Amino acid sequence: IQADGTDGNCVTFVLHDEDHTLGNSLRYMVMKNPDVEFCGYCITHPSESKINFRIQTRGALPAVEPFRKGLNDLMGVCQHVLNTFERSMKEYRAQR
Repeated sequence: IQADGTDGNCVTFVLHDEDHTLGNSLRYMVMKNPDVEFCGYCITHPSESKINFRIQTRGALPAVEPFRKGLNDLMGVCQHVLNTFERSMKEYRAQR
């Protein structure tokens, strides 16, 4: 991850080896934060596997904080989905 920006409240993070899968999910999680004024991403070029992920916050909150929180929240959601799937598979196998 590279972070480009002159102001701590408005930063563009460059995520290498990523695509819409992470970009859209992370954008959704970050936008749930009421301190975030803008959040968006773009794919630089179809032949490149990187995205530019931009966050602009209100007030004095640095943009890296909602970025970090969004990543942690997304990991929590993914862990919940994995646990639910594994529990369901275990129940299914027990019924067979």
